[in-house]
Amino acid sequence: MRERTLGYAAALAALAVSFALPLTTQAAAKDAAAGYPSRPVRWVVPFPPGASNDIIARLIGQKLTDAWGQQFVVDNRPGAGGSLGAEAVAKATPDGYTLLLANPGPNVNNPLMRKDTPYKIGDFAPIVFIGYAPLIIVANPKFPPGNAKELVEYARAHPGKVNWGSSGNGSSLHIGLALFQAATGTNVVHVPYKGAAPALTDVVAGQINLMYTTTVTGEAHIKAGRVKVLASAGSKRQAVLPDVPTLAEQGIRNAEAIVWFGAAAPAGTPRAIVNKINAEVNKALQTPDVRKRLDQLGLEVAGGTAEEFQAFIQREAGRLTALIKSGAVKAE
Repeated sequence: MRERTLGYAAALAALAVSFALPLTTQAAAKDAAAGYPSRPVRWVVPFPPGASNDIIARLIGQKLTDAWGQQFVVDNRPGAGGSLGAEAVAKATPDGYTLLLANPGPNVNNPLMRKDTPYKIGDFAPIVFIGYAPLIIVANPKFPPGNAKELVEYARAHPGKVNWGSSGNGSSLHIGLALFQAATGTNVVHVPYKGAAPALTDVVAGQINLMYTTTVTGEAHIKAGRVKVLASAGSKRQAVLPDVPTLAEQGIRNAEAIVWFGAAAPAGTPRAIVNKINAEVNKALQTPDVRKRLDQLGLEVAGGTAEEFQAFIQREAGRLTALIKSGAVKAE
């Protein structure tokens, strides 16, 4: 009888511990969030300095630094279409002190299109959807076509002779190109780079003919006349480029393409910390100076909850999966 009583006591003690553990874990997570951040935060940008990802991370990162008194240090980790930087974040300790400037290439395209990508879409905890921008086609000023319609005619007359750059295989710029080719039946040479900035440099220099980019990345070169804009791949004209017609306006359908930006952390990051960062980024996105700068760059501000960003990423993944199955883009 005494042994049975001891057995019941042990079982009750184990049950008590099993209930206490989740409460203890939750309390620890809340404590961690309450004191977050207590040291500098590394914000990995998986592309070179100067590209749109980099500009946005520094703009929002400075607001977070000002709000919390801890440095949000931008760490540029380019390579493999953004996969090198994304891998570093996926494998980092999930404590909120390593973040990723999320982007279609590293977060959706590469895991679905490249067999050698060392992480999965689910290896990240989405924090907040910062915004998106339509892609625009920019070309060297000496490149003969002056708009997208002329580009299609030129590419058809010179198959395999037009060099079109991108920020890397599997990047949003590469997917945009694939959509353009599928919609127009053109044959151009894809030239992948380790980021949009070096590709744009070669467009300016005439090493390649053209590329997709955003007004965020191409702003300075567009204003200086070092590149010309042939079309916007958005659903409507951009306020910052009111004279640039969309692809649809030029008779090219089903080729709309955007690039989006967000913040993410390693999967397993405490929800309390995710929510704390989400709230502060949403607050930053509503400040007049940030709003004005993003508007000037042609970025449509999104914001919202972590759950909404998660749902958006899932929809993007489904869209790309459908494109792969249809043969519009090829997995490597």
